Amino acid sequence: MLLAQLGLPLPAMPMLIVAGALIAEGTVHVAPLALIVIVGSLMGDVPWYLAGRRYGYRVLRTVCRISVEPDTCVKQTENIFSRWGPASLVVAKYIPGFSTVAPPLAGTMRLRLRTFLLYSAGAALLWALVPVLAGFLFHRQVDWVLENLETMGTGAIIVIGAVVLTYVAVKAVERYLLIRFLRMVRITVPDLRHVLDSGPLPVILDVRSPLAREAEPRRIPGAMIVPLDDVDAIVQSIPADRDIVVYCS
Repeated sequence: MLLAQLGLPLPAMPMLIVAGALIAEGTVHVAPLALIVIVGSLMGDVPWYLAGRRYGYRVLRTVCRISVEPDTCVKQTENIFSRWGPASLVVAKYIPGFSTVAPPLAGTMRLRLRTFLLYSAGAALLWALVPVLAGFLFHRQVDWVLENLETMGTGAIIVIGAVVLTYVAVKAVERYLLIRFLRMVRITVPDLRHVLDSGPLPVILDVRSPLAREAEPRRIPGAMIVPLDDVDAIVQSIPADRDIVVYCS
């Protein structure tokens, strides 16, 4: 639980299913398991929360850089948190990618520590309840699966590893092509400052989310605040001879 909450790709949920099967067999008890789940989850979540509270969006960018889909990581997390608020933490562990990013985002948004601990503990119990209950109800099937996996030996590991590596490779190629394209159309901060000083002035669009603007209220002078989904409509209304600069979080 601890290592999974710190962001490592470990099979925590299958292990909880096995724990549920062990409860049915009487070798594991509910109360110690619940305590371990809560403590392990909080030990993983609280450091991310404190880092977000101290360093803000820099932590989010760091976390998202190591995610499978870093280009949409921050935006998806902001959208979920903006819509549901702190209550989104309760179901965070069931949303791929949101589980690791939600704690530093809560810290960035200055959510009270007591409130965060309450939601995070509830989220850990809710997240563990379903797989543990499944393992408890289907403990005989779990035993059968484990026995078959054991007979497959390294073959099962090779197949699973090949699928994961293929997915990561495809995402890496997509990201490489995207970054190569963006480098061709990117303007650096000093270059933009030179353009603003010398003119003609470009149209500058600030497409950061409301949460990002709240966490970092500074913006480039003269920039228009535009929701990211509305950029296409705004661009169509801008004369074709004007340069357009877009920046986000």
